Amino acid sequence: MSRRFTSELLRASRFPEDPRTLAFAGTIARALEANRSPLIRGLAEERFQRLMRTCFPGVALRNATSGPAFGGSDEFDDLLSLLIDHSAPMDEAGSWLAHCIASAAMAEEHLWREMGLPSRSVLTNLFLLYFPVLASGNVGNMRWKKYLYRKLCERAGILACRAPRCADCADYAACFGPEEKTPATASC
Repeated sequence: MSRRFTSELLRASRFPEDPRTLAFAGTIARALEANRSPLIRGLAEERFQRLMRTCFPGVALRNATSGPAFGGSDEFDDLLSLLIDHSAPMDEAGSWLAHCIASAAMAEEHLWREMGLPSRSVLTNLFLLYFPVLASGNVGNMRWKKYLYRKLCERAGILACRAPRCADCADYAACFGPEEKTPATASC
C-alpha cells in the first residue's frame, strides 16, 4: 500500500529523481500507511507545508498530530540532534531529511524500508551526500539504524556493545550484513 502513496507523491513531484524526494515521499507514505501522525515528526506544520509545496505541489496533506504515534523507544530528539549536527549542507532540505530519518528510525523495520526507499544503497548514498562526516564513521557498513544508535550511545558515554570489537560480538550478524532479505530483529 505504501507503494501506492509513494507513487502518487512522486507523480506530483517536481523532483521525482532526487534521492531526497524519494526519502520524503517514502517516509510520508509509510506514515500514511500505518496511520501515524505526524507524518514527519518534529516538523512544524508550516515547515511541512513548505516541503509539500516545494516537492509535491498540489498534494494536500497535513502533518497532523492526531492518530497513533510512532511506537518503540523514544530517542527522537537525540537522534534528530545528531543528524542536524552532522548535516552538510544545513539547508532546509537537509533539515527535512534529518526529520525524515529520525522519524523513520522510531519505527521497527530497517531504516531504508521505513523510509520507503528501494534499497539500502539509496539510504547509504543519502548519508554520504548529506551527512558525510557521520557516514565516514560507518567503516564496517553497519546497518544504519544500529549505527545511529551506536553513535547516540557514544555521545552519551554509554558502552552499548558487549565485546571490545564488533567482529568478536555475538550480535555481529544483527549489526552487519545484508539487509535486503533479512527482517529487523536483534539489537546491538
